Amino acid sequence: MTLNQPAGHLESGESLIEAVIRETQEETAWSFVPTDLVGIYRWQHTASDETYMRYCFTGEVNQHDENQALDEDIHQALWLSQQELLARQNDFRSPLVLDCFNDYLNGQRYPLTILHN
Repeated sequence: MTLNQPAGHLESGESLIEAVIRETQEETAWSFVPTDLVGIYRWQHTASDETYMRYCFTGEVNQHDENQALDEDIHQALWLSQQELLARQNDFRSPLVLDCFNDYLNGQRYPLTILHN
């Protein structure tokens, strides 16, 4: 099983904030309200030579739709403790998962106002 935070692409005309709200809903069935940006990350996959950009947000989840089907490539949404997550590092989709997690735990936060649409 591969572990990742909700992620995806921007849809035409969509802001980054709108995308993170939509992607979180589609992949977890939770309504997400972003409050801060944790960081912006770049990673180049060695096998494919593709470069990925990740914007990691923190915020609040406030409503779960237990009847909502998740995106077809999402098998399950998990809530893991710090210990459980760290024990499964070999399952991370990329090293960005751990980078985001560590920056969050270290209190790194930027206001959403630094993002311009």
